[in-house]
Amino acid sequence: DRRREAPAAGSPIQPIIKDVGEIYSRLLDHRPVIQGEIRYFVKEFEEKRGLRELRVLENLKNTIFETNDRVLPKCEQAMRDSLNETLKRLQAANGMMHRLQEKEYEARKLQADKVMAREEKCVAHWEEFMKEQRTQRAEVDEEHGKAMERLKEQYSEMEKELAKYVSF
Repeated sequence: DRRREAPAAGSPIQPIIKDVGEIYSRLLDHRPVIQGEIRYFVKEFEEKRGLRELRVLENLKNTIFETNDRVLPKCEQAMRDSLNETLKRLQAANGMMHRLQEKEYEARKLQADKVMAREEKCVAHWEEFMKEQRTQRAEVDEEHGKAMERLKEQYSEMEKELAKYVSF
């Protein structure tokens, strides 16, 4: 039932409420400060800078046109000249490398042919050696056979002679 009533002007709480309101507005309410800063920035930008940005942009535009009209063609021509010279040098180097590769290929082919010829010669020598070994083996086998026959004959004669002496 009791309604709140605004404190009377003579109330002791009134100065405290006023102090709290001031503290709030100083510490927590930043709108007046921000609005002041915005006004100051706009004033500085419009008054002090004037047409400086326009002049800077005009100078920049002139520099770009000068670059496009004078500097860029000179750079393009220098680049073309350098690239043509570089291309000629690269083609010459490529030709030299190709010739060197051909020489290297020929040298390797010659070396491979020599190795192949040596290998064929070694194979021929080996075949000849094996043929000689076969003929020598056949000769040795033949001599061995003859020797065996001689020994058989010799032993059979020896047995016959022994048989003569055993009968005594």
